[in-house]
Amino acid sequence: QVQIVESGGGLVQAGGSLRLSCSASGSTFRLNAMAWYRQPPGKQREFVAGIKSVGDTAYADSVKGRFTISRDNTKSTVYLQMNSLKPEDTAVYSCNARPVLWSWGQGTQVTVSS
Repeated sequence: QVQIVESGGGLVQAGGSLRLSCSASGSTFRLNAMAWYRQPPGKQREFVAGIKSVGDTAYADSVKGRFTISRDNTKSTVYLQMNSLKPEDTAVYSCNARPVLWSWGQGTQVTVSS
């Protein structure tokens, strides 16, 4: 069973930046497409950004041009660089395979103040 651990969240002012990290145990990490998802308060979880094993990326329209997803297969880690943060980016951010394959980790809270 793959275990996922997210980190890097916090409280930041609008316009600020954060870098999230997600480590996923398991020898097949490098073979899986990975993604970041988020769940805003009172809303359903949504896709944010994805990256294939070969590096191709995809983004939700709401974060294009502001967020960048990357991965380091040697460390079984996926990153999300978030710039120009907005209050509407406030959510619990989680990572998983794409499509979702594993149990969710605890996520990391991102709060953007106006």
